Amino acid sequence: MPISVQLLVINFFATVYMVGLIWMVQIVHYPLFANVGPEKFVAYQERHQILTTLVVGPPMLIEAFSSVFLAWYPPAEVSHWGIIAGIVLVFVIWISTALIQVPCHGKLAAGFDAATHDRLVRSNWIRTVAWTVRGGLVSWMMINVLSTVANQLPT
Repeated sequence: MPISVQLLVINFFATVYMVGLIWMVQIVHYPLFANVGPEKFVAYQERHQILTTLVVGPPMLIEAFSSVFLAWYPPAEVSHWGIIAGIVLVFVIWISTALIQVPCHGKLAAGFDAATHDRLVRSNWIRTVAWTVRGGLVSWMMINVLSTVANQLPT
């Protein structure tokens, strides 16, 4: 299998994993922060940050690196604009994470604050939408590659 297709497969799985995870975080996990209670929230938030980093760090890095490497090794069946759009979406996700969500988590580490929690939940839609669009984009790329392979098979 060509390196370009291997990179796309890696990118696809990392992205699809993150799409599922971000929707669970957006709909279930972040809203439930408000139910932890003030006496246990600081300990909860500290543990949450450590465990979440273990779950999201590796696939986010894999997604980012494989997205950039796809620009150097693009599958022939994938358009250049699709790869660039994917990289732009990765930047949107990382910038949102660094400039909005991480600072919100930092403030929440000192104790629950309703306004900060609300900002975290509302702003996380940026990442939720960006990852969902990326999921569609990389799925489209995979379909193009698989369609070409399927058309080359003997009948």
